[in-house]
Amino acid sequence: MREVREAFRRFWPLTRGDRKWLVAIVACVVVSALAETAAILLFAELTDNALEAGSLSAFWGPAGAWLAVAVLGALVGYAGNSLATWTAERFVLRLRAGVFRHVQDLPPDFFQKHRQGDLVERLTGDVEAIEQMVVSGVVGTVSAAFSAVFYSAAALWLRWDLALVTFFLAPLFLLAARRFAGRIRTASQDERVADGAITSVVEESLGNIVLTQAYNRRRDEEKRLDREARAWMRASVRGARLSEMYEQFVEVVETLCVLTVIGLGVWEISAGRMSLGALLAFAAFVGYLYPPIRSLGQLGLTLTAATAGAERLGELLDAEPAVSDPAKPVSEWPVRGWVSVHGASFTYPGTDRESLRDVTFTAAPGELVLITGASGAGKSTLSKLLTRFYDPSAGVICLDGVPLTDVPLAFLRENVALLPQETLILHGSIRENIECGRPGASDAEIEAAARAADAHDFVAALPEGYGTRIAPGTATLSGGQLQRIAIARAMLRAAPVLVLDEPTAGLDSIAARRIVPALRRLMTGRTTIMITHDLSLAPDADRILVVDGGRLAETGTHDELMARGGVYARLASPLGRTPYRPEETLTLALRV
Repeated sequence: MREVREAFRRFWPLTRGDRKWLVAIVACVVVSALAETAAILLFAELTDNALEAGSLSAFWGPAGAWLAVAVLGALVGYAGNSLATWTAERFVLRLRAGVFRHVQDLPPDFFQKHRQGDLVERLTGDVEAIEQMVVSGVVGTVSAAFSAVFYSAAALWLRWDLALVTFFLAPLFLLAARRFAGRIRTASQDERVADGAITSVVEESLGNIVLTQAYNRRRDEEKRLDREARAWMRASVRGARLSEMYEQFVEVVETLCVLTVIGLGVWEISAGRMSLGALLAFAAFVGYLYPPIRSLGQLGLTLTAATAGAERLGELLDAEPAVSDPAKPVSEWPVRGWVSVHGASFTYPGTDRESLRDVTFTAAPGELVLITGASGAGKSTLSKLLTRFYDPSAGVICLDGVPLTDVPLAFLRENVALLPQETLILHGSIRENIECGRPGASDAEIEAAARAADAHDFVAALPEGYGTRIAPGTATLSGGQLQRIAIARAMLRAAPVLVLDEPTAGLDSIAARRIVPALRRLMTGRTTIMITHDLSLAPDADRILVVDGGRLAETGTHDELMARGGVYARLASPLGRTPYRPEETLTLALRV
């Protein structure tokens, strides 16, 4: 039970705001148990004084009291159960929000190591399993304990000697639960892992449906799903068999106990030492006593199974964010846009190879610094450092001379806008997708940003205009149109520093040329650091940095680097291709 105690110790603090309601629920449980105890005693009185004697006058008093007790028990039971459900859902809401908040702070490499479907399962099924442990488990344990105490006390009051005989069999329930606990926990853990795998397969397959259809992978995907589903089925059936085995064993033990009571009661009645009403009441108390004891055993199994979810969620919560807000952040200031990188090196967690080594450069307000190089050279790593998804393992990066590690994250990302390599689109309207660049922006501001990004005309032509619903991978708009919506989002943010990571990636040459004017408008007046293979904007750059093998290999303007004939010249004029002519690209862009 060590795992249960550790999980309980970790998640119990989340009930702090609801403990007064838990006390109220326990009070309702106590009153309900007392009402049931009183009802059984009134039944015994009715049996002895009204039924056996055939006296109608002896019926009305106990009957009225019994009805009043039943109504009180029903009202209190309804209030307690409703309050318990409300409290449990509040706990789930609070826990899920806390875990989700933590997950959003984790670095990109964490999500590359974990399947998205498995993370979804942890935020849903595993969260609910913990609620079963911390809230429902506590309420159930207290309810069962009070019920067992009241029924035991009543049975002892009626006939202490018979009660002791029946109590002797009660520990069998707890022993059985302890016997089954370990095996059920293992089966539950396997089932939760398999649940996450199924969710992952379905999500990945639906997200890559074009690949599945284009490469005739339908049968392969079906086999993947079948493999994970069979693993889930084996774990689920194993868990169900163990639970059912426990249930049936307990049923036999309970029947044995009741028969023992009835047999002893018949012997006592035949000797004249017990009335029929007392025997029926005693049997009822024993019958009511064993279900709470049985529930305590079952709760032990539930808590054991819930530790599987607690371990998986704990693994998520134990993952450390790569960056955090400084303990003593600097005060906010009007950012000018000076970016400086001094001797920055970086190695991704879990790897030995440095992605960047001793990189140094500056970008002044209004400058365009273009960073290029071969794939895997470390260019995109720079974008993650500049927006502080990670901190450099050596060196320092500054904004207006202030180290980024001293700047509050929210303030930094308000002033350093990222246009990532992937065109990120939310499920929602075009208006909502642009507005997330600056929540609360007016329709006029959103439209102005769309016009600047060369997106207004095609958006206005849609039947629902800015209210058109779009989603990742939508067929409603082309890749170039979606990228212009992303540019409009960055326009609306109006940050003084702009980081563009492969802004034309995945676009054909016509679409790429079409967004060049929008990119130029986006970069106007901003410090822009563009990371790209596409050198169509290279002649406009104030400075070009060539990264090779994680190091800064060359620095200069387009003309200077072309004249040198080094790495940049090879990238700009690869063997077998017509040498790069910027005037042609600019002419085409202007025509579009």
